[in-house]
Amino acid sequence: MLLDTPLRPGPDPSRAAETAALGAVQRRLGRPRLVRVARGMSHFGDHAGGWLVLGALGAVCDRPRRHEWLRAGAAVAFAHGVSIGVKRVVRRPRPDDPSVRILVSTPGRLSFPSSHACSTTTAALAYGALLDARPARGARRLGALLVPPMLLSRLVLGVHFPSDVLAGSALGAAVAALAARRRTRRPSRTDRPRTDRSRTDRPRMDRR
Repeated sequence: MLLDTPLRPGPDPSRAAETAALGAVQRRLGRPRLVRVARGMSHFGDHAGGWLVLGALGAVCDRPRRHEWLRAGAAVAFAHGVSIGVKRVVRRPRPDDPSVRILVSTPGRLSFPSSHACSTTTAALAYGALLDARPARGARRLGALLVPPMLLSRLVLGVHFPSDVLAGSALGAAVAALAARRRTRRPSRTDRPRTDRSRTDRPRMDRR
């Protein structure tokens, strides 16, 4: 498709430093076992599918906060969509250099930003906030656990430059922050004060 065609196919001389860094990561971490793990993470994150399934499971298992889980899942879907939109504007080609091994198939040929990094960051921060009594702490902890491995896996597989994954993660964090602001402005149903219907619905007596 034309929308998925890079502006400059083939090796990009301006990305020489990033290509060298990418090759160094592969030489150091490109062991068969790590590559298999990275491929599994890649398939899990394709089109943000795995993260969306986890969000749906959260909505099913945590019924009092079902709407919060659904809104978090919607933020993940939105982040993925925004990353795809940016890719089609920038149209940077994926790494294509003899020193870089491409170790997994990809849905498209565009590289910047990494959609896997974007959706993973949004999911980690949005879901983490729902898994801890202190939302900010939960977001930090789950983000630290999930985001670095996903970013590194994209380099191990040779399908993204370092700036792709950093930009994708920054974009995902921005979407998660926006979702968090909306969540704090709009309390969940379990947090809303209940009115005493026995008083408010009681008809007034005419004392005359």
